[in-house]
Amino acid sequence: MNMHIPTSAAPLFELDLLRTLVAISETGNFSAAADRLGRTPSAVSMQVKKMEQLVGRAVFNRDSRSVSLTRDGEALLQHARRLLAMNRDMMTRFAHPDLVGEVHLGAPDDVAERFLPAMLRQFAERYPRIILNVLVDGTKRLIEAVGDGGLDLAVVTCESGFDTEGKAEVVFREPMVWACLAGGIAAEQKPLRVSMWEDGCLWRRAALNALNEDGRDYQIAFQSSNISGQRAALLADLAVAPLARSHIHGPIAEVSPAAELPKLPTSALGILMAEDPSAPVEAAAELIRDCFATHPANHHAQRRRPAA
Repeated sequence: MNMHIPTSAAPLFELDLLRTLVAISETGNFSAAADRLGRTPSAVSMQVKKMEQLVGRAVFNRDSRSVSLTRDGEALLQHARRLLAMNRDMMTRFAHPDLVGEVHLGAPDDVAERFLPAMLRQFAERYPRIILNVLVDGTKRLIEAVGDGGLDLAVVTCESGFDTEGKAEVVFREPMVWACLAGGIAAEQKPLRVSMWEDGCLWRRAALNALNEDGRDYQIAFQSSNISGQRAALLADLAVAPLARSHIHGPIAEVSPAAELPKLPTSALGILMAEDPSAPVEAAAELIRDCFATHPANHHAQRRRPAA
């Protein structure tokens, strides 16, 4: 019986190329993908060239501002995600055979917006056999939930009058700033119109103390306990608001120094963990530390762990 034997096998696609494909598709450009992957933009460009040579077709549409997937690139992306997930699952069974279980994590909504997407992605990549349940709530309620066993760990606002002293490990610091609509006039209004957070919030207390000490005439024009509500007030040019600097992007800008608004203190975030954490909880806490430690907005947070 005659059998046709191919003269050459199909080329193997390197997993690093697939990781680059996924990173570019999620970030929208080569530079951001390079930052995520720890490579240079030129190295990412070379990888794109190599993957397009392997498939013999264009994978990305390019213009001066961004890149997007071609139809063939979208098909390749589906396979890339599937293969990378299979590889993660395979390697986790050998690298972390005991890390199987469920972790209940809490975070305030501003943390969820700024940091949670990257954390969730990295957690799924590193520990695919651990189920992560996330509760988004205010710091006060998160502290209570960790205390009564409802949460295994939480990211909480520290140094803010909440009962975290000696309990929470500070992992992130960044400046607080006055935010406004880019090109808006809210900072020019007299009295100054401000948007405030809920009672008991560090950012609210810090902003009001700064305004009162400065003798600034102001009016609370809007209040919200959620970052989405604060953004709505800013985008409507209704008021200025105290925000962490990492919230400043897109149409939201930092108030000009010409407005002479009083300086705000730094904001601190920490990890609060329940007693006797399991191995999966410890793994989740370490990943959170890593994410904050490598974040470009982190202003020299000391990785202090509370005394045992």
